[in-house]
Amino acid sequence: MRYLLKLIVISILLNSCKKDDNPITTADKPSEQKTINLTIDGNARSFIVYLPTGYNNAGKMPLIFAIHGGSGTPEGMINIANFKPIAERDKVVLVYPAGIQNNWNDGRPTTPNQLGINDVGFFNQMCDYMINNYSVEGTKIYATGISNGGFMSSRLGCELSNRIAAIAVDAATIEATTISPNCNPGRPVPAIYIHGTSDPFVPFTGGQMTAGGTAGGTVLSHFQSIDKWVTINGCNTTPTITDLPDIANDGTTIKQRVYSGGINGSEVVSYVVLNGGHTWPQGYQYLNEAIIGKTSQDMNACEVIWTFFKRFNR
Repeated sequence: MRYLLKLIVISILLNSCKKDDNPITTADKPSEQKTINLTIDGNARSFIVYLPTGYNNAGKMPLIFAIHGGSGTPEGMINIANFKPIAERDKVVLVYPAGIQNNWNDGRPTTPNQLGINDVGFFNQMCDYMINNYSVEGTKIYATGISNGGFMSSRLGCELSNRIAAIAVDAATIEATTISPNCNPGRPVPAIYIHGTSDPFVPFTGGQMTAGGTAGGTVLSHFQSIDKWVTINGCNTTPTITDLPDIANDGTTIKQRVYSGGINGSEVVSYVVLNGGHTWPQGYQYLNEAIIGKTSQDMNACEVIWTFFKRFNR
């Protein structure tokens, strides 16, 4: 009897080992897109979250905020700047937030600015929400946007550097009277600025904004914005200049300037789109060319931005 009990115990132990050697794997979940609604400072706020296929097995994932322009929507930003193929390939979480009355408090006299909306606080709380509810790597959170969303990305780089690892700004610069003078982030913030020389709404040479809505405001030029971040990040002031291949023959060309050697390896990159409009390179032409100018096909802005972002963490 005692011998029989020993055999049973040995059998149980062997079977237990076999189960440990061949753990059951969880199937990859399909991609998921959902709208999250929160109340922040008494205001109803919302944002779209996109989770890539297999997010349940991907471990801690980077997060990209993709911020719509003035009068835009999260859904419209998905069309203009579709990061979903990148999210699927490299397992990145995407967040497309909605501004109050479809605008952002980027420092210029927008509607949220006049209402005193704390959009920097909104982004900070979205960071908390995403880290607490999803498998997001808190040191790899990035912000990019177009137009009003680009100005907001600049502000986040200045004022939320404890959460944002790097920024990429398209068809925008930095608000000149309050945001830029007080832009003193507590750490280097790698930055990309993409700007068309024929942008009809945000003047490439800076100054007073008069076209493209009623927000107005005074903004830095493209190169003043670049100089600002080169100084903050301690980068070399002499860039490496490259003319990107004119692959599309669409009437635009792109010149890249890379300012390297910054603190902790930080970098600033300028993309000047000669004859480019108020657009996202290789993005959706959301209005007629006669209104917003040309959309350059000479580079994929989403791919360029992600290639830059993934080199940096906070």
